[in-house]
Amino acid sequence: MNERRPAISETPQRRLGKDLLSLAPIPAPDVLRLLQVARDLKAAPRQSPSSYLLTGMTLGLLFEKPSTRTRVSFEAGMNQLGGQSLFLDFEKIQLSRGESLSDTAQVLSRYLDGLVIRTFEQATLEEWARHTSIPVINGLTDLGHPCQALADLMTIWEKMDCLKGLKLAYIGDGNNVANSLLEASVKVGMHIAIGCPRGFEPDPHIVAQAQMEARQTGGSAVITHDPLDAANGADVVYTDVWTSMGQEQDQARRLTALAGYQVNDQLMNEAKPSAIVLHCLPAHRGEEITASVLDGPQSVVLDQAENRLHVQKAILAEWIGHSSS
Repeated sequence: MNERRPAISETPQRRLGKDLLSLAPIPAPDVLRLLQVARDLKAAPRQSPSSYLLTGMTLGLLFEKPSTRTRVSFEAGMNQLGGQSLFLDFEKIQLSRGESLSDTAQVLSRYLDGLVIRTFEQATLEEWARHTSIPVINGLTDLGHPCQALADLMTIWEKMDCLKGLKLAYIGDGNNVANSLLEASVKVGMHIAIGCPRGFEPDPHIVAQAQMEARQTGGSAVITHDPLDAANGADVVYTDVWTSMGQEQDQARRLTALAGYQVNDQLMNEAKPSAIVLHCLPAHRGEEITASVLDGPQSVVLDQAENRLHVQKAILAEWIGHSSS
């Protein structure tokens, strides 16, 4: 077996930093290059040289929230790149019994080559990054979901054959997915319109930063309380659940407030006939999206879900593969 760890691309060393905590600090050219790496890995045969890129390396996954796509795509991706992964159940490690985060982080740095963390507060993720000497990857926080947004861009690029100049309409709760989509879309020159109720807007700091960056890339970022206005002329229509993990006690209020923000046939009539539909899943048919749209011909949600695997592999190659070289 050839255990050489080949380079994924011939481009110069990237400027991505030790950790992937959000997309905000990543330069636009590196976002595009990362997407190209993901597409290259998707096209590569299973037994290509990249299959040995992370041979002998171990990824830890520490999740405080449930997960299907993030966990499985990282575990499968690590395996396909020649490494292995360990799932760390928060309730079954000493951290849950009072060991300090600092001690845990420093010990795990001696065992692992990288750590994917799914937690609640962004500040907790940042604390992990401060105390580890290995790359920390954001597997989802209440503030952002950068891995998802990268897979979304990859899917749009595949389906539309471009990114710059396209309009992305995000309809519903301005949650962590909306925040990361704002950060990601303006970097590649897209126009993003968030249609949400008052009081459910994305993080105002992220909105302001996205609008500032959009002026440099030719994109735009607009927040509106009219879902039909957001969807008007859209190339991509995106939605997510109305009640995110940890918000279950607020579900009744959310269902009432968001009732007019469903992605349905009427709303899709506002978008371009060629528009595609995205949803990061899991979906609640009949709430944020109707079955006729989610399962209809414009939906590409299964391709979108598959691309989580390819993007995770690109992230592993870039952050963990490069950190060991």
